This record gives sequence, structure tokens and C-alpha cells, in this order.
Amino acid sequence: MTLTRKSFRTALTLSAAALALTVATATPASADHHMTHSEEVSMVGGAEMYPAKNIVENAVNSPIHTTLVAAVQAAGLVETLASPGPFTVFAPTNDAFAKLPAGTVDTLLKPENKDTLVAVLTYHVVPGRVSAAELIGMIEQGGGKAELTTVAGGKLTARVVGGKVVLTDAASGTATVTQTDVFQSNGVIHVTDSVSLPG
Repeated sequence: MTLTRKSFRTALTLSAAALALTVATATPASADHHMTHSEEVSMVGGAEMYPAKNIVENAVNSPIHTTLVAAVQAAGLVETLASPGPFTVFAPTNDAFAKLPAGTVDTLLKPENKDTLVAVLTYHVVPGRVSAAELIGMIEQGGGKAELTTVAGGKLTARVVGGKVVLTDAASGTATVTQTDVFQSNGVIHVTDSVSLPG
């Protein structure tokens, strides 16, 4: 499958969701996660996200991440990423998917394009639990930017623009973090308004 920049955007959007959900599945909700962050319940798309639940358990209830859930299942990442983590997931919303060309998502969800979908998804996931405050600290220490190495091996560059964290991908595309610190039992999700491309 030959991917254009637009089709890659679709793939990446799916990636964020898939990874987020996959990671969540890795950690049983009953485990002792030793939360070091606030136990406060976050609201995403009007749905409650509980810190004691994993990414998948929370994501399936988010009305703005239904495409992500479908992508995780199609990519088969639930078992692959079924580990304690923790993971940091930059998760595009359904609105981000809506920006993609018609038919792109459906194409990526086909079994023959599974490898491409997995590659796209893992570009939205960073090992470790990186809070917004920690990310901003990394940006300040880096002289205005921080390079994040994703699970896919690619780089995302984070900067603060207009008071918000903006991610620049390998293809020079940008995604703004619209909601931060949605803590899960096995990581944290930062919601973004666009997909990121590995190149």
C-alpha cells in the first residue's frame, strides 16, 4: 500500500488510539499501580476517565475516541502491547480523523494493511508516564524543545506555542495537545487535534 501524506495521517490517528487502548489492556485494573499522580477523575468528551482503570477500560467509554478503539482491534495491538507499561499516548480525537480524506481509515483497517496501521499507531506512543508538567520541564531544559522517541522508533519534537504543547512530526506536520494529564493505571493520555506522521 502506497501512502500519501494524507493517508499516513489517517494511519497515525488510528495509531494513537490503538496504542492507548492496547497499553491499557496490558495492566489488570485490580493490580496495585502505586499512583504517584492525582487520583482525580478526568472528563474526556463528557465521559469519566478513572485513574484506577487502564487505558482500554477508559477509552471504550470515550465518545470522542471510538475510531481509536476500532483501530486497536484491527491492528491486533492489544495482545502485543499487553504489558504493564507505563506508556504516554498522544491520542487524536474523532474530529482529527474527520480531517482525513474519505476512505483512508477504511483502507488502513483492512487486514492486508495491518503492518502499516501498527507502524502508524506506535508513532503516537512514548515509553514511560510523562505528565504535562514533566514534558514542559523537558522542553525548558532543551532550550525550547524536547525530542521524544516513540515506540515506533521515530521522533516527535515538542514545543510550547501560545501556552500549549505542540508536537511536530517527521513530516513537519503539527498537532496541538488540547487536553493533558488523563492518567490511567498504566500510563497517561494527552488528547491531540491532529495526527502525527513518521515521515
